[in-house]
Order: sequence, then structure tokens, then C-alpha cells
Amino acid sequence: MPSTKALIPLAGSERALRSGSKLIGPANPKERVEVTVRLRSRNKKQASADKIGSLQPLKRHYLSREGFAAAYGAAPADVTKIKAFAKKNKLAVVAVNPAQRHVILSGSVKALSDAFQVKLMEYEHAEGNYRGRIGRIHLPSELVPVVEGIFGLDNRRMARPHIVTAERSGASQATGASSYTALEVAQFYDFPTGLDGSGECIGILEFGGGYNPSDLTTYFSQMGIATPSVSSVSVDGVNNSPGDPQADPEVALDIEVAGTIAPGAKIVVYFAPFTEQGWVDALTTAIHDSTNKPSVISISWGYAEGEPVQGFEWTPQAVQAVNQTLQAAAAMGVSVCVASGDNGSSDGINDGLAHVDFPAASPYALGCGGTKLTAADNKIRSEVVWNQNGSGGGGGISAMNALPSWQTGIVPPSVNPGHQAGRGVPDVCGDADPSTGYQIFYDGQANVVGGTSAVAPLWAGLLARVNQKLGTPVGYFNPLLYSNVGESSAFHDIIKGNNDTTGHVGGYSAGKGWDACTGWGSPDGANLLQAFSPGNGS
Repeated sequence: MPSTKALIPLAGSERALRSGSKLIGPANPKERVEVTVRLRSRNKKQASADKIGSLQPLKRHYLSREGFAAAYGAAPADVTKIKAFAKKNKLAVVAVNPAQRHVILSGSVKALSDAFQVKLMEYEHAEGNYRGRIGRIHLPSELVPVVEGIFGLDNRRMARPHIVTAERSGASQATGASSYTALEVAQFYDFPTGLDGSGECIGILEFGGGYNPSDLTTYFSQMGIATPSVSSVSVDGVNNSPGDPQADPEVALDIEVAGTIAPGAKIVVYFAPFTEQGWVDALTTAIHDSTNKPSVISISWGYAEGEPVQGFEWTPQAVQAVNQTLQAAAAMGVSVCVASGDNGSSDGINDGLAHVDFPAASPYALGCGGTKLTAADNKIRSEVVWNQNGSGGGGGISAMNALPSWQTGIVPPSVNPGHQAGRGVPDVCGDADPSTGYQIFYDGQANVVGGTSAVAPLWAGLLARVNQKLGTPVGYFNPLLYSNVGESSAFHDIIKGNNDTTGHVGGYSAGKGWDACTGWGSPDGANLLQAFSPGNGS
């Protein structure tokens, strides 16, 4: 391996082994790998997402995707530098996307290891074997100011679907009183009527599995709804591939809930690898998609932040890339709804501490938590925090994302030792308990499912209706939510329950106002529309 004397570590690229990993041996030096090189923006002074998000939607001025790319995309000179680096190190340039600020390079494991001064090894793990690295990526000094992240060298799994079947939770599979259609949930939450999302596009991110058009036709026929327009976009070579028993229910749930709430909207599903590279590439592809132009994006997948002592699962460079892309979404008027997780305050990490799920924990995402809802006679009879049989709505305080100014004085410190301040999750919630779950259809069968996976597309469909009525996208509205909308009649405040699903993490309890179980509460759709209408707030 060449000398590292002239190379400098790339900030934020630190990687540690996943806990429980077992070394298999060196990666195949001849294996071909594609990596995403993320470049800096040509303009450091991007419009403030928080400033945009504090305004009423009708008072905002959004950038077009073309306008954003021209103002904040990658500079041609920076792309030229990467091309020169690739040529010198015997790497091929596969693609260049200035709007996404990405250059895709391809090379053998040996060539990439030499170019970035990393040692790639194969590891065995219960969640799937992976190619990993330890430490940081290195670059020539002239590229350090240019490059913000390099993704794809490590391909460990970084995405989990946030869906729970009624069978897995121990809940009854029976329909009727123990489950609802998405239309019924929309009625319980008083979604604005006479609207179907026409003129909007809902983008859905998926990291595995797929959908059968025949299943969708059957489902929407049973709902008495015309099947919406559904198409897919391949990211990094991953396509719509039904047949995965874990991922297929997620894909079906996302499409069927969003499509039921907003059947007039175009639905575009972005399929990507379940890696950090997949996250960065899928999100940038969807946000910057100048063909489909989604105004709302639903994400029902995520992964725990991890623990600083053991090494965060998410690298700082990936968190930065996701946050920057979500800020770009704010500038272009795109709302991004993200499920907060189905493992309560532990988020599935068994170290006795509380954790949150990313990217729900991004300040620029709308984190969607979960409740247990019971209704009768088309009315909500009770709604409490979802916490049942070891599953429950994720929520808590981020260890990787700082406390936003708009959460100051509202969000308490973490329950973990040291009581760190950080971004509080979730922002909103909705029915998620599979015992009061959603009726869906996939792989030729009817099923009942729950999880915060259902809440993200539920909110996406609601926002598509609101966008249609307003005639402009709601976009990013977290600052507005925390300044006045959250405490208005636009929400049902959830005041009972907690999200300590393990019984020993501590977790968080529901209470009046915002809490780290259900955020501001579940929606009253008609009142939410009114809160975003002229004459309300700033």
C-alpha cells in the first residue's frame, strides 16, 4: 500500500466495527465496487431552512430544482479535480450529478483501498455479512476542502423497516374492531374532505423488496378507489423486486396507505441498497428528481444512531449528507416524513441506554411516532402511547443532532447519564399499534400490520391533500410547528403512556404538550389545514 505521508484523514469518515462482528478475512482485491464521492456546494450561503420553515406556506418563495442546482450544486472545477484523482488512481468515473453533488467512481477493492488508504475486510454478523473498514478515509490535501463524504467502501446494513405485523406482536389478525382501513383512520383524524392529492407527487424510499401491480389493483379495488399512478426508480442498481417476506409488507403498506389517503397523487417509489451509500443516494435522487418532482417524501425505514463509546452506527459524514439534503428539500418546498422506530426508547440497542432512530432524528425531517388508537362510531374513543409486547413508538433525544433553536425550552435533556441536550423526536404521531393496525394486501394475501411505518405515509398523504388545497407545498414546517401550530387544535394531545418497551431503559412518558413519545400528538387534519391557511401566524 502506498505511503500515507501526503494524505489527510477525511473529517467525519470514522468507522468502527459493528458490535458482534467476526472477522472472515480480507476483501477480495479484484471485486469491483462503486463509491459515491460527495462534493461541497459551490455556495456556502444556502438559504436557512429554519427561516423558511418559520413562515406560513403561502408566504414562502421556494427554489425550483433547476434553480437550486444552479445556485448550490457542485462546481465544475471540483468535479474536474475528482476526475483527475480517479485517473491517477486507476478508477473509472461512472456518473457525475452536479445537482446531487455526487461523482460515482468504480474500481477494484485493491485500487480503492490504495486510493483512499483504507483496509477493507469481510466480516460475519447476525444482521448480514458485510465489507467493512476501521478508522478514517484519507485524501490528498488538495481534495480535503472539496470532498464532504465518500460512501460505499463499507456496505453494512443500515436500514430496518419500521413495520410490525399483528401476528408478530401477538395481536389478533381479525379485521373489524381490531383493525382499520387507511380511509377509516383518515376519518378518525378528520382529514380534510373533497381532496385527493391531485397535482402532487409522493416519493417513497424503500431499501428492499417490492410490489406486485396485481396486489395494488386488488387492494384499491377492495377500497373502492381507482388505483393511483405508481412507478419506481432504481437507485444504485436496486429495482422493484417483490419476494422478500420482510420488506414486501413495508413496500405495500407505504404505497397502500399513501395511495388510499391521496389517490390522485402520483406515487414514485425509489428502491436503493440498505447501506449508508444507499441512504445518501436515494435521498438525493428523490429530492433532486426534476422529472417526477415529489412534493412529499415518506420514509418508513431507519437505523439507530448507536452509542458514542462504542462508535456511532451512522458516520458523521452520512449524518451531514442527509441533513444537508433535507435542508435542500426545505428550500425546494419538499416535506419529508420519517418513521421514528418500533422499539421504543431503546431503538433496538440492548445496552440499557435510550437511543433514537435516524433519519427521523434529523432536525429537518418530520419525525412520526406511534399510538394505540381505539375508535367506535367513527370517533376516537381513546389514544395512548403505543407500547405493547416489547414493541412501541420510538422517541427520545438525539446524541448526534444538536438541540434546534425551535425546540429550546420545550424538549427536556436525555434520560441517559450526562443528560445531554439534543434534537427531540418525534414531532407528530398517529395510529401504529398493530392491534389497532391497518388492513393491507401484499403477496396475494390480506394482512393487518402496524408500526410507525404506517404513520409516515399517513402523514405524507395528509400533507398531499393540504398541498392540493393550499395550491403550494407545505414543505418543511418544524419551526412553525413548535412556535404555534403544535399547541393548536390541529393536534390531539396524547397524555397517557410511556415508550420504555424493555422496562429498564427509563424511556419517556407522555404528558401535556410535546413529549418524546408522541411529539405534539396525532393530527386533526381539517384544523391542520386551517392552521396553514392565510390569516394564521407569521
